[in-house]
Amino acid sequence: MKSFLILWLLVIPMALSAQISEESELFKTLQANDSLLFTLGFNTCDIAQFENLVSEDAEFFHDQSGILKSKAEFIQNIKDGICVMPNKPRRELVSGSLQVFPMKNRGELYGALQTGEHKFYLRPNGEEEILTSVAKFSHLWLLEEGEWRLARIISYDHQAP
Repeated sequence: MKSFLILWLLVIPMALSAQISEESELFKTLQANDSLLFTLGFNTCDIAQFENLVSEDAEFFHDQSGILKSKAEFIQNIKDGICVMPNKPRRELVSGSLQVFPMKNRGELYGALQTGEHKFYLRPNGEEEILTSVAKFSHLWLLEEGEWRLARIISYDHQAP
């Protein structure tokens, strides 16, 4: 009986912190934010998306290009990088890969971890678009004054297609 109780105490917290349903409001909100950041922000260099959705103390960790330690540094890197490239990259979320895990403090939602996979493409010299890499990401979103802000960005495991 004692081992059953211990097992039960270990399993219940894991079940309560599992990935949330794709139909939940939180999942849909963060999925929409992902689209704003990448479909609009990254893919079209709409910097306003990053200014609106990224936390002031954001940090970006990239397995190929290092660490950016502030929102200002992150946005400047985008402006000086992908936005001035003659062949701008395009990011695409891998369908079905997005997962969201709520983060709570004593039952109160304060953030969420969003994970998934994404693909990156280039269109060299106006030719047909080519897949350049596939990678994983983890995004820590925090509720700041009632608004979801991206606080930690980790892009890793970049692989050639």
